[in-house]
Amino acid sequence: MRIGIISDTHGLLRPEAVTALKGCDRLIHAGDIGKAEVLDALRELAPLDAIRGNVDSGEWAAEIPERLDLQLGGLRIHVLHDLKELELNPADAGIAVVIAGHSHQPKIEQIDGVLYINPGSAGRRRFTLPISLALLDIEDGQPRPQLVTLG
Repeated sequence: MRIGIISDTHGLLRPEAVTALKGCDRLIHAGDIGKAEVLDALRELAPLDAIRGNVDSGEWAAEIPERLDLQLGGLRIHVLHDLKELELNPADAGIAVVIAGHSHQPKIEQIDGVLYINPGSAGRRRFTLPISLALLDIEDGQPRPQLVTLG
């Protein structure tokens, strides 16, 4: 199973992001979507789960949850926008993967047996940070993440 992970699009879905996400079995948007059209375009590629970020407001965003707990490829995955707002201990809760955006800094790290993925920002460039997203392959219950730099 291949999961495409994108965040902080801020209303801009780059053609390079669409190309990188083609062929994914599932997509996750980790907030700061920017506008509903971004979600519509992502849904054309694969089934989509999305959470609301701090810039997502208005009627179009009202029904989007702030957090999600997903069961994908045999793994429990917790999605929130800002990692600083994590209110539980993922290892104690049986969560294998935590996905969060917000910082625009792409990062993959393992802490106490939990995989943390920040796909970075796939929207407009901010400061000198790269434009990126992440791919998560799950095979035999094992997560294999990678960051993809765009542009």
